[in-house]
Amino acid sequence: MSAEIVPVVSAADREHAYAVRFAVFVREQGVPPEIELDAADAAADHLLARIDGRPAGTVRLLRRDGTGVLGRLAVLAEARGTGLGAALVRAVEDRARAAGLTAVELHAQVAARGFYERLGYEAFGAEDEEAGIPHIWMRRRIEND
Repeated sequence: MSAEIVPVVSAADREHAYAVRFAVFVREQGVPPEIELDAADAAADHLLARIDGRPAGTVRLLRRDGTGVLGRLAVLAEARGTGLGAALVRAVEDRARAAGLTAVELHAQVAARGFYERLGYEAFGAEDEEAGIPHIWMRRRIEND
């Protein structure tokens, strides 16, 4: 397996990233398609992961008050368990660090909480719901080099 993570810069890459999100969130998890893409997409940095040249995962990074906000992390079913999700989280952290941000927050699906905890994230606040799915806010401080 040869994996690469690249910034989304072309329209084709953006289409691939959105297709991965649609496959995971809309088809697998039942998120309504009209809320999967949102206004924040235009301001976000998007990353696309490819395995052997084929789109396999994506994530976006927003900047809010000196903090990075990781969102829309999606890995296709056939690529899960390969470490690609963790690599996408670390790639977002690297971009956030390079931008001078001091922490990364995310609104995790409760079912994915353990995944993020293994990557150093800590939950804060109460559980809530997004698109009918239980979520919790999580945060990790990142050190700037």
